[in-house]
Amino acid sequence: MPNKKIKPNTPGSRHRIEPKFDDITVSKPTVKSLVKGKSNTGGRNKQGRMTTRHRGGGHKRRYRQIDFKRDKADIPAKVQTIEYDPNRSARIALLAYADGEKRYIIAPQNVEVGQTLISGENVEPDVGNALPMKNMPPGTFIYNIELHPGQGGQLCRSAGTQAQMVAKTDRYVTVKLPSGEVRMILGRCYATVGATSNPEHFNATLGKAGRNRWKGKRPTTRGVAMNPIDHPMGGGEGKASGGHPRSPWGQSSKGKKTRKRRKLSDRYIVRSRKKSKK
Repeated sequence: MPNKKIKPNTPGSRHRIEPKFDDITVSKPTVKSLVKGKSNTGGRNKQGRMTTRHRGGGHKRRYRQIDFKRDKADIPAKVQTIEYDPNRSARIALLAYADGEKRYIIAPQNVEVGQTLISGENVEPDVGNALPMKNMPPGTFIYNIELHPGQGGQLCRSAGTQAQMVAKTDRYVTVKLPSGEVRMILGRCYATVGATSNPEHFNATLGKAGRNRWKGKRPTTRGVAMNPIDHPMGGGEGKASGGHPRSPWGQSSKGKKTRKRRKLSDRYIVRSRKKSKK
């Protein structure tokens, strides 16, 4: 759905570009058994120590249990509702299966209420259907991709993302990810045909700092604005640049490689996302 520009009636709405919710059919979750409470940590671990900075507050949320596995094979399901999920950028769809069970899935683009979706080994590669990638033709656009059979989809789950299956062999398929990385994945892994919903999510503008606070994000102070005792980039006469970019604990940033050498999954990467951008 396209976004809409808000009239500048207030300073907070002057630069606000918010998404339209025309694709959402209900305002509240219809199946209470698929919704549970969610607690916030504020960036603290079980010892109460802050391990992640700039987190805290935010609006209360309830978690929607999403079916990332799509393991109800060969049972048709009708799309009952398309709903908003505060825990993710994409929309979710409520599927009502023929045996009476209901599950949430990440909604694909252009899905409509009343449409029939199905998952299984030998289903047609239509939009919204889930099947093993070895049974898809090369060139198919997919999302909610598994990395290990039966583990559930892990790749391409945010709004507007999709990958493309470019080739396949007897055991592996080659997938081009949105980052530009090309990697091999077992053909037995499931994926959903199509692209995730809400593709205009990335064009939205918050408009004010308070909207970030509603999302649970706290303010960030630049290192160059601190004193030398507080940050490696602090101090200096006047507006000093701060030297080499570093974290508060002296770790180099903006270019330092953090991936382990000879990592086990390197053998499955055909082309890294770094090389694809050159």
